[in-house]
Amino acid sequence: MRLLTFTTGPDRSTGRLGAESDGLVLDLAVLADHAGVPLPHDLLSFIGAGPTALEAARQLLAADPAGRPAGAVHRLEDVALRAPLRPGKIIGVGLNYIEHVEESSRSLDTDKDLPPRPVLFGKPATAVTGPGAPILHNADLTTQLDWECELAVVIGRPAFRVTEEEAYDHIFGFSIVNDISARDQRRSGQWFFSKGQDSYAPFGPVVVTRDAIPDPMALDLSLRVNGVTKQKSNTRHMLFPIARLIADISSGMTLEPGDVIATGSPSGVGAGMVPPEFLRPGDTVEATVEGIGTLTNPVVDAR
Repeated sequence: MRLLTFTTGPDRSTGRLGAESDGLVLDLAVLADHAGVPLPHDLLSFIGAGPTALEAARQLLAADPAGRPAGAVHRLEDVALRAPLRPGKIIGVGLNYIEHVEESSRSLDTDKDLPPRPVLFGKPATAVTGPGAPILHNADLTTQLDWECELAVVIGRPAFRVTEEEAYDHIFGFSIVNDISARDQRRSGQWFFSKGQDSYAPFGPVVVTRDAIPDPMALDLSLRVNGVTKQKSNTRHMLFPIARLIADISSGMTLEPGDVIATGSPSGVGAGMVPPEFLRPGDTVEATVEGIGTLTNPVVDAR
């Protein structure tokens, strides 16, 4: 199932929970109300409702299309997509692709040795922005705005001190995060301001449920700037796979429904180019992950 948050018409203030299929968006709230089925109307609440909500949505989507009420179906091109949800927390993973470790040691003054444990940092929920929404370039704060295409893991049920064998039982689904960074705002080695500013976590365009991604550790991912490919890799090259990340993070921190783990970037970031390349107002960034889609965002001047 491909779940999203969308708006229609002139009122773009309130997002609606939808499911995307074959270029159509089905409004799950309209379908549920018509069928008399209780169903949360936003994705975060839907995830928190657990398997019951997921099964109810599957049944609604499987019902005879001829019986769908007016307003239940929209063409994808007729709606505006928003970030699927606002996570309680976003846990970023640094240096999780071997080639990126080498790249970062050259360009970002990080350790050249492979990390023995996952390198973790946080992004605030205010950094989240949706498909098509602008990445804010404030030249008063940065001249080194960089990109990182990452597979996002969306947590489905609380995880605390779970084993690697148990980890996938706590996953709701998968999406895309573009881990935007102001490289020149790292402060005494700390990344929070560099990576946590508003719009620095483009997220979406959909959340694909776990059952629809047979092997998340075998997905192609890539990133383009103005149509030119900058990153191209596969999740099988992660240093620490998804199960290890969940076990490590949950060893001392409770992961809650709707939390997002951005699993790390492959090589090809702007800081690693020779000479370095960084985002500028007017650029368009496209982050793609196999089986999920493409997350596209323009870069705009925010001074």
